[in-house]
Amino acid sequence: MKKKKIVILENNEELREKLIRAFESSGYAVCGVSDDGAEGMQLIGKTNPEVVVSELFLKNVDGMGILEAVKGTSTQCVIIVASADDALIGRAMEKGAKYCLVKPFAAETAVKRVDELLRAEEGHAEGYREPAYTRRAASLEERISNIFISIGIPPHIKGYNYLREGIKMAVEQPDVINNVTKVLYPKIGEKYGTTASKVERAIRHAIEVAWNRGRIDVINAIFGARVYIGNEKPTNSEFIALVADKLILETMV
Repeated sequence: MKKKKIVILENNEELREKLIRAFESSGYAVCGVSDDGAEGMQLIGKTNPEVVVSELFLKNVDGMGILEAVKGTSTQCVIIVASADDALIGRAMEKGAKYCLVKPFAAETAVKRVDELLRAEEGHAEGYREPAYTRRAASLEERISNIFISIGIPPHIKGYNYLREGIKMAVEQPDVINNVTKVLYPKIGEKYGTTASKVERAIRHAIEVAWNRGRIDVINAIFGARVYIGNEKPTNSEFIALVADKLILETMV
C-alpha cells in the first residue's frame, strides 16, 4: 500500500521532531518539514501531500495564509492546524481547516486525528460506506468523531464534547433518549462542571453550525437516507437518537 504523504509545519523544534517520529512510525511518509510558512507552501506545491499539519504561527507566512493559498488552488489535501488560541482556531475552521489541535497536544493524538480524517475523506469518496472491519475496529469515540468531522461540527466549540458525550450515553443506555432534559443534559453538565441549560444550548449550537455549512448531501449519505432537506434541522434529541441508532446498528453488522 502506498504511504500517505504528510507535510509538517511547526515552529517548536521538540514537537516537530516528535511529530516526525510519530507519523513515520505509523506508516506515513513525511515529505516536508519546516517552521517557515513560505517554504511550507512550496513544499505543499512540490510534494502534493494528502495531509498538512500546520502551526498557525510560522515565519513569513502564517497558517491562515497557508489555508487561504491552498483553498485557491486545485491542491487536494487535508489541513490540520494547531494553536492554543480559541479565537484563531475558530477562524481557521472558517477558512477550511479540517481539524484543530489545541496546544499542548501529544504527537500520538495528531496521528490518531489524521487517521480519523483520512478514513472519513475516503468514506465520502465511496458514499461513506466503510468496510465492516473498519467500523468494528474503531472505538465508539472515533466513530462519533468521524461523523462529526464529515458533517462539519468543529472540535473547538463546547457543544462538540457535550454532543459526543450525549451520543455515547444514548448508545450505551438507549432509554436515556426519552429523558434528555431530566437525565442526559444534567449528567453531561455534571461531568463538565456546567448547567443542563448550557449543555442544551451548546449542543443546539453545534448542530446549527453543521447545518449552516450546507452539507446536507453528506449528512444524508452518512445516514443512508434522505432524512433532511434544505435548511430543515433536527432537534437535539432527534440528532442524538439518529447518530446513536446508526452506531448501534453498525455494531450488529
